[in-house]
Amino acid sequence: MNDPRPTGTTAAKPLPGLVEFICLMAITIGLVALSIDNLLPAFGPIATDFGIEDGNRMQMLIYFFMIAFGLMQIVYGPLADSFGRRPTLIAGLGIYCVGTIMAIFADSYEHLLAARFVQGLGAAAPRVLTMAITRDCFEGREMARVMSFVMMVFIILPVFAPASGSLILALANWHMIFVSTLVLAIAIVCWYLLRMPETLHPEYRHKLSVRRIVRDIKTTVTNRQTLGYATAMGMMFACLMAYIGSAQQVFETEVYGLGVWFPLVFGMIAACMSVSSFVNARLVRKIGMHKISHVALFVMTVSSLINVLIALWFDGQPPLLVFGIGLTTILFCFSLTMPNFNSLAMEPVGAIAGTASSMIGVYSTLIGVIAGGIIGQQFNGTVIPLLVGYFLLGLIGIVIVGVTERGKFCHATHEA
Repeated sequence: MNDPRPTGTTAAKPLPGLVEFICLMAITIGLVALSIDNLLPAFGPIATDFGIEDGNRMQMLIYFFMIAFGLMQIVYGPLADSFGRRPTLIAGLGIYCVGTIMAIFADSYEHLLAARFVQGLGAAAPRVLTMAITRDCFEGREMARVMSFVMMVFIILPVFAPASGSLILALANWHMIFVSTLVLAIAIVCWYLLRMPETLHPEYRHKLSVRRIVRDIKTTVTNRQTLGYATAMGMMFACLMAYIGSAQQVFETEVYGLGVWFPLVFGMIAACMSVSSFVNARLVRKIGMHKISHVALFVMTVSSLINVLIALWFDGQPPLLVFGIGLTTILFCFSLTMPNFNSLAMEPVGAIAGTASSMIGVYSTLIGVIAGGIIGQQFNGTVIPLLVGYFLLGLIGIVIVGVTERGKFCHATHEA
């Protein structure tokens, strides 16, 4: 792999080696995943503490976080393009810490939802800045390759997140789950302060102005490739949101009743997603972003349809092994689409990576949260709503990619 040093950088200190670079990016963006997944086993205790009887209402702990996470991304991008990546990221992590402290001391469900919203406002910074920093240092297929390694390490965290949440619950109460993420956020801030220089090249630094922000947003949303793949990425992100929102009800309580075994199943599926990201990292430079992501999108859609039919045959509750294999296949393909769709969306807008990453993040996240939330709220004690949702999202994704590429699938004419 190449050294991730941007050409002509004037950083006072060198960038860390590539392995450390990938680990730092992955753990930084992984804070977002950890903030969601390690709370899933605590849904029961939280519901008990606050007298919540409707299981679907507990999904709001995910969606409040994600709505704030989506909306705030538009703020961090322009700030990062003007003031630099590092100070903007550290400021966002500071907001995240404030929200986490609020959650630790929350004394009602409404206060906890407010704390999750503030957490989401801060967590948007890692999402935007890891994308922008990586785009500062790589482009084209190499960016997709590095992002795949980042996503591979990033996805390893959810493998252990529910288990870590369950372990904390076994030793203490759910408040300590937030203490653990607070400690991690502080550690990431220290890591950046000690090891990561500014990656924004001086020639790409912009003066903060409304006119420039509007211009950069217009550039982003009027680029056919960027808008098309950002929309497709939103459809794929909805798959993840629907899964995370429903996972606790599907596996732990209402459908399969796994109880304490829920973290193991959740972790096994996440591990398969991590393998998918590794496969993408190994193949993307040889095969290309278009071919991998397009084929994966088709396979995901067909697999979803097959699993819908199987679920209907079993009245919405197929055997756990059958459902697990089907779901893993779908999410394996999902993991092949996301890094490539993101790289394809970012590819034409490298000169405004911060603002572009913000716009792409806001747009795709809000699509994902809204569509995924709608699917999650249809949960009825079976897996049918989730699988039907996957099929529809895949079908819409195919249409969007087809329109974006003017009907040409699996080509690679403008990949670097």
